Amino acid sequence: MRRFTAEYLETTREGMWEDSRSALADLALDSRERVLDVGAGTGELTRILRAETPGEVVALDADRELLEHVAAPRALGDATRLPFQTDSFDLVVCQALLVNLPDPVEALGEFARVSRDRVAVIEPDNSAVAIESTVDGESTLAERARALYFDGVDTDVTMGEASELFAAAGLDVIAIEQYNHERITEPPYSEQALESIRRKASGTGIDTDRETILAGETTPEEFDDLREQWRAIGREAIEQLQDEQYRRTETIPFYVTVGTVR
Repeated sequence: MRRFTAEYLETTREGMWEDSRSALADLALDSRERVLDVGAGTGELTRILRAETPGEVVALDADRELLEHVAAPRALGDATRLPFQTDSFDLVVCQALLVNLPDPVEALGEFARVSRDRVAVIEPDNSAVAIESTVDGESTLAERARALYFDGVDTDVTMGEASELFAAAGLDVIAIEQYNHERITEPPYSEQALESIRRKASGTGIDTDRETILAGETTPEEFDDLREQWRAIGREAIEQLQDEQYRRTETIPFYVTVGTVR
């Protein structure tokens, strides 16, 4: 399973669910007694669940350092070997976890074991990410970079709705809802946005994906060409920053698949 830094998780989940939580309606959070958030990371979803749930919400992750960002109750553990007894919760949920697992059905089987009622997964379809930018060519180049990344990654990062996986794990789907998470860069620019643009202009941003991209059919020479184009986009974005002209909207579609335990 891929590992992520706290900074990455906090940046990519910033603002998620703040504008609307209607896609979470079928989780019936207002009636939950005990909820487990699997792969909680730094707790972005955990905090939403705790705000909406009258009962206890336990955050679980395999990374001890990430869990330090989450208030108790929390537990260290693997999604495929949950350290809880059968029927310990009335809802088990995860966000952007299954897309990073080599065997998501195995994890769903564990979710079904420890839940006595519902299981919900919130997973992105990364193939449908849309970018609008004031820098010409940024959207096209980002799409190309994603395609090369998908070619080298060994999990289903384009999962989206998970009805087939639920069926394989013995869960009955009761609802599928789409939630579009928008990440907007505009004046006044946050420090996180400025750092992201600086990393783009220096090439360090895409360097983090070098190993994965080269695991596909991309050659080192092709990667270096992509990196230079990416840096050019970053430099143009910095130029636009000077006059506060740079704007960028990234829309990531997430699908909330909710099921019941048989």
